[in-house]
Amino acid sequence: MPHPAIDSADFKSLDTLISGLEEMLNAAPKDKGTLEMIVMRPDHDERIIPESFEVSANEGVPGDHWKRGTGYTLDDGMGDPDAQICIMMSGCIRAIAGDKANWPPAGDNFFIDMDLTPSNMPPGTAFSIGSAEFVVTELPHNGCQSFIDRYGRDACLFANTGVGKVHRLRGIYARVTRDGTVSVGDTVRKLSS
Repeated sequence: MPHPAIDSADFKSLDTLISGLEEMLNAAPKDKGTLEMIVMRPDHDERIIPESFEVSANEGVPGDHWKRGTGYTLDDGMGDPDAQICIMMSGCIRAIAGDKANWPPAGDNFFIDMDLTPSNMPPGTAFSIGSAEFVVTELPHNGCQSFIDRYGRDACLFANTGVGKVHRLRGIYARVTRDGTVSVGDTVRKLSS
């Protein structure tokens, strides 16, 4: 189902977003967080919001468009496994978009209440959600024109530049290392860093 952008009258200013940054980062759990939302993206601008599903090292999020090479691609045109799962801190998307109904257009698969900054979750960090396991990859996750269209230019600047870039506020990429079931409300646990 398509998810339209929030009304431009609701776009947050860069000053407003930066003023809440310290509180957002301090509130984010470091070692044990919570999976707050799952989003499957069958195609551009299409979103399905399941409560639970199986992830796998081969498929990532089943039915998600990453595998068709819509972001990072391999030489054969298929999606890069290091971009299987895109994840954003729920505190950041909440600051940008407000109500959970406005989160899916961001285009992330998982919204997690946890500190995803490089100091807490650097590339190579293993973590679990439900019965599945993942590893944070090196690929940068950046806001694009679609993110600007959906949340405003200031939101993209907040997530992509300056302190936002330093703290990886736009999010991270991960790949599945152990197949399993993930469900909204599951605990997210760091296994190593």
